[in-house]
Amino acid sequence: MERVGLRRLTFPQSILMVCVLYLMNASTMRIIFLFLAFACNSFAIAQKTSSNITIDSLPESQIDIPIQINLKAIYALAENNVDTVFTSPHYPVDWVQSDCATRYKYHFRRSPLKMSMTGTTMNLAFIGYYQIIGSSRACVNGTVLSPWTPACRCGFDEPERKVNIGFTTSFHLLPNQVLSTKITRSEPQPLDKCSVCFWGQDVTTSVMNGLKSELDLSKKAMEDSFGAMNLRPYLQQAWNMMNDVYTLPNIGYFSLHPKKLRMENINAKNDLLNINIGISATPVVSFAKPDATVTTVPDLTIAGNPGGFNIYLEAALQYDSLSKVLNGYLANKRFDLTEGLFKKHIIIEQTSVAGNENGDLLVKVDFKGSFNGTVFFTGKPVYNAEKKAIEVQNMDYDLKTKNLLLKTAKWLFSNRIVEELKSYTSFELTDYYNTASAALNTWLNKEWTKGIKGSGAVNDLKLTAVYALPQHLLIRSNCAGKLSVLVSELDLKR
Repeated sequence: MERVGLRRLTFPQSILMVCVLYLMNASTMRIIFLFLAFACNSFAIAQKTSSNITIDSLPESQIDIPIQINLKAIYALAENNVDTVFTSPHYPVDWVQSDCATRYKYHFRRSPLKMSMTGTTMNLAFIGYYQIIGSSRACVNGTVLSPWTPACRCGFDEPERKVNIGFTTSFHLLPNQVLSTKITRSEPQPLDKCSVCFWGQDVTTSVMNGLKSELDLSKKAMEDSFGAMNLRPYLQQAWNMMNDVYTLPNIGYFSLHPKKLRMENINAKNDLLNINIGISATPVVSFAKPDATVTTVPDLTIAGNPGGFNIYLEAALQYDSLSKVLNGYLANKRFDLTEGLFKKHIIIEQTSVAGNENGDLLVKVDFKGSFNGTVFFTGKPVYNAEKKAIEVQNMDYDLKTKNLLLKTAKWLFSNRIVEELKSYTSFELTDYYNTASAALNTWLNKEWTKGIKGSGAVNDLKLTAVYALPQHLLIRSNCAGKLSVLVSELDLKR
């Protein structure tokens, strides 16, 4: 590939921006957050509600992921996109006339780029191979006094002349999402002498001075393009996508609700770029599809977090679903009520589950058999952290029947039915924790897509609270652990 003019020499000053924007690709971050939130919480669905129960606000969820990127992919991108040959305009036919007395034309090619990055400083160097033709004439105050001399050549009748060229670029990402870049040009170091004309005039210094002027113009062009690169428009696009509503098949809709964005500890060593990316959010799963919100991407903040992920999610079990589950266990079940001379039985016809404004779980049981009637059970749902189980405690009941005998012998109903209901309204979660933790750890430690691999572990997975509300059984859960990401390849063509 041939490009005219060394002043148009460019290289990927936007290397850091490419990495940042690739990693801030909304689908990548949203999928990570979505999987962690959903895997840590197999229940659905959070809804707004009103009751007499005081419920603390849910803490913000945090994900802070150290990401390590192999820069060889970026170096390869630079090598493939930076021109290898530069010439004077319309070379080899036309001349460049810098003044009345001098004209020249040149051909310049570069060696493969040598790139390295340490901390927030990137070094780029290459060897330049050049050929130059020039001639002169006598001029006084712009008036030509003689014809052009025969062309003098350098790098044609002998090997191309060589020169070492380099740039150093330092990066700094500001809170206002501006990528600040400072570019320094190294002094060109000639490796060969450039002698022209039959008398062997050494014009190396003149060539180097001209090269410096061209490189300075290139440096200025790069600073004009990349000196203060505003990333906000690009991050706003990613932020908008994070605010989208994500469909969970057969479950509902997931909304991330991002609140804060962090990018810090950007540094490189041994061709590996390290960056910590963090998000604060209040994820919600809902039955009804909510409207997507539009918010302005905030300025970058300092994490102040120990790292890893710490996700809180409110979810709900709908009473209709709970009623179906309980009916599946109890419908048509027979209970023999025998005590001394009393030998009776009842058959459960139907059960339904509800909640009230005082935080009680209500279980209505319709029965038939020796007696017909309805019994209402009430109790407080709690999470037993020691047993890792949801339980209904302080269960009591109120019997509604026209049968006087049953009313006066309510104790026949007591222990048998209450214990049976307790067994079916208790949810032992140990197996769920083990299964969910194993599944999540498997996902954390795999290659998610070609060239991107995770490494981490779940440290804690638990329910934190259970509330019986009029609309649903509200469940709060928390999932915490560590996660890091290694990017060995980047598909930058997507």
